[in-house]
Amino acid sequence: MNPHRTEPIISFAGVSFTYAGSETPALRDVDLEIAEGEYVALLGRGGAGKTTLGLCINGVVPHMLGGDLTGEVRVAGLEVADYAVREMSKIVGIVFDNPEFQMSQLTAAEEVALGLENTGTPHDEMMRAIPEELRLVGLEGMEDRPPLGLSGGQQQRLAIAAVLAMKPRVLVLDEPTSNLDPVGKEDVFDIAGRLNRDQGMTVVIAEHEVEVMAEYADRIVVLDQGRVVLNGSPHEILPQVELLDGLDLRPPQVTRAAQVLRDEHHLWNGSLPVLTEEAVGGIERVLGGST
Repeated sequence: MNPHRTEPIISFAGVSFTYAGSETPALRDVDLEIAEGEYVALLGRGGAGKTTLGLCINGVVPHMLGGDLTGEVRVAGLEVADYAVREMSKIVGIVFDNPEFQMSQLTAAEEVALGLENTGTPHDEMMRAIPEELRLVGLEGMEDRPPLGLSGGQQQRLAIAAVLAMKPRVLVLDEPTSNLDPVGKEDVFDIAGRLNRDQGMTVVIAEHEVEVMAEYADRIVVLDQGRVVLNGSPHEILPQVELLDGLDLRPPQVTRAAQVLRDEHHLWNGSLPVLTEEAVGGIERVLGGST
């Protein structure tokens, strides 16, 4: 997290939301603050409320997906319920799990230009922005490529480039790697990490790859049945193996392995690791102590 940016850019205060036609709330009395420049991972089983929470940040909920919203969501000092999604898109960019659903143009350049055109960006400025945004996501020189002719990972990078062209302060990613191969996943995680680290962009990501979230995230927020049930750093949340098991979430593999060494073999002392390098150091100590 950028240490010079600590003011909350996102704030949920007593937020509950029930989709039209549903009797079960998707969010229940959520209180949550996210500082500018923070990288926050949302974890939870399917239906826990991760996607709905993300859609509240850019105003798709409640403006485009109807239902009953109570409480207040504020982003960059604006009450989201008072602003159209088009206006919020200048502050919040959102990328979904299936990039094909976000592709509507004939070329990669046109895909990046679409949002800029909708906000009235001058043509000369657009022509400068398009290659720069494609370069940022590793798609330089692909301006004329058809989006649907790209690989899944390239499509997701193009979706991110189209969002970045709007110069948002917040990037929301809703399970962006669920349809990608390992190489595509690594590309997306690397881009989001660089944007957060190098540009101080606030990243909110719903993701199941806990090993990656342990490495990148400043904070993990766990949702269950629409409620925030855990909220803390990866080292505070991910070692709570039994609690995560009860929520149908898996801890990092190194955390699980250390738990087994501790509970079944009495060979692990101290806190459970969440990163590979922490596990290697602990195993070396265990082996050193057993010789």
